[in-house]
Amino acid sequence: MKLMNRRDPYVLQVIQFAVCCRALTLVLQAIFNFLIPDHAADAFSPPRLAKPSLWDQWLEWLLGGLSRWDAEHFLFIAEHGYLYEHNFAFFPVYPLSVRVVAEVTMWPLQGLLCLRSRLLLSAVLLNAVFSVLAAAVLYDLGGVVLQSRRMAFFSAALFCLTPANVFMTAAYSESMFAFLVFAATLQLEKGRSWASGLLFSLAAGVRSNGVVNAGFLIYSQSKDLAFQLQAGPVMKLPHVWRQLLRFAASVFLLSSGVFFPFALFQFYAYLRFCSPEASSEHAVPRPLLQLAADKGYRLAAMNGVKPAWCFQELPLAYSYIQDVYWNVGFLRYFEPKQIPNFLLAAPVTVLGSWATWFYLTANPQYCLMLGLVRRKNKGGKGKDTDKPEDGFRSSSVFVYVVHATALLAFGILCMHVQVTTRFLGSSSPVLYWFCAHLLLQYEPLLWKEGAAIQTEASLSEKPTVDSSVPGFFRKGISENPILKLLLNWRISSPLTKCILGYFLSYWLLGLILHCNFLPWT
Repeated sequence: MKLMNRRDPYVLQVIQFAVCCRALTLVLQAIFNFLIPDHAADAFSPPRLAKPSLWDQWLEWLLGGLSRWDAEHFLFIAEHGYLYEHNFAFFPVYPLSVRVVAEVTMWPLQGLLCLRSRLLLSAVLLNAVFSVLAAAVLYDLGGVVLQSRRMAFFSAALFCLTPANVFMTAAYSESMFAFLVFAATLQLEKGRSWASGLLFSLAAGVRSNGVVNAGFLIYSQSKDLAFQLQAGPVMKLPHVWRQLLRFAASVFLLSSGVFFPFALFQFYAYLRFCSPEASSEHAVPRPLLQLAADKGYRLAAMNGVKPAWCFQELPLAYSYIQDVYWNVGFLRYFEPKQIPNFLLAAPVTVLGSWATWFYLTANPQYCLMLGLVRRKNKGGKGKDTDKPEDGFRSSSVFVYVVHATALLAFGILCMHVQVTTRFLGSSSPVLYWFCAHLLLQYEPLLWKEGAAIQTEASLSEKPTVDSSVPGFFRKGISENPILKLLLNWRISSPLTKCILGYFLSYWLLGLILHCNFLPWT
């Protein structure tokens, strides 16, 4: 923990790089959207109720590429609420936040831009802020967990170039979710369980897989209990029972807080579509009624017939919608025609699997004990020491590897597999930590830089920076280590070329394809 307690000027380097990446993304998507004609995709495309002004048309030209595919759902929900049944596949915290920003921050633009344009502008600005904050928080989290500011910096820099780049900028919930998850885990690492629980609860209101994060809270409480039981002499039975009751109460309350947004959202869906007083079609604008008739979208109380999920023993709209509308289910995507999508998800699958295997083989006994025992590491003279190992092998990384592995397995087996890239890239830091580990471990250019750092630190009487931070960080964004590797592409190692090539190619292809209604991750 001491590593991050001092004032750290290098977080500014992360913020600078993140801002530059967001700005470049906005410029490139506008260029690609202008040069490449949109594909006529069979996607959700609601009619515009207000006649666009000249300013609306200009904004659509500048940012229209960021309103494709699922972004249309989020913007529609922010404008009209949960009107159609399939809208309930998208959780409410993000579109509600977009609406609040549009109404409060963008109110001076009411005379120039229609509501839909203000919502799009709000979504882009909101995502830009959250993606930058997520990069900064990931840097802090990496410093605490990995105990290496150098590796933490590389991880945050790679996050700025994430293969899921376009979804961090478009009107999607990935940026908000990544920020909340990274911030929640950072609070948990600092021992602030209740603050972490609150952030995890908000994340569960942003995306459905947020409920899985309850595992972090359960594991943290379990680890604390196990360490308490292992410490000191054997405790008396009454004391043990008090510890177990306290553990059960905290786990129940923290987990309930994470699951509450999901349960509340499903209850709202039940009231909208299954209750006798469900709203009828007369309040829906005629163009949207016509869209429902043309596309077969279900409205609340449509013809007085309730949807089938209302009569299930546990009426969950979300699972029903994923099943019926998107054909999401175990092994359903395993078809020959989906081979291109499996190839699209192959890089993140390889990296995620490799990270899991590397950690398991580096810490076999610790993993077998589920990390619930105090880890002993060998000191310089072969003696045991309580000093934790740093880097990706750190014992603190265990729970993150388990979480990432579970997400990866679920994404491959139960989801549209191409979504796995952004699913993992916005939900777990493991992809960025492991790639940073590989770069620092196998790139000779970074070895030379590391040796120069140590020499400089040894000659300095009053070092002003942590000796684990590369010296070229001090010269600003032009000396960013990732950019330095790119400028030395020819002499970089093959592994470095593969990692950076993957991140940059997906970063760029995502803008070209997604912003023109072409299928992407």
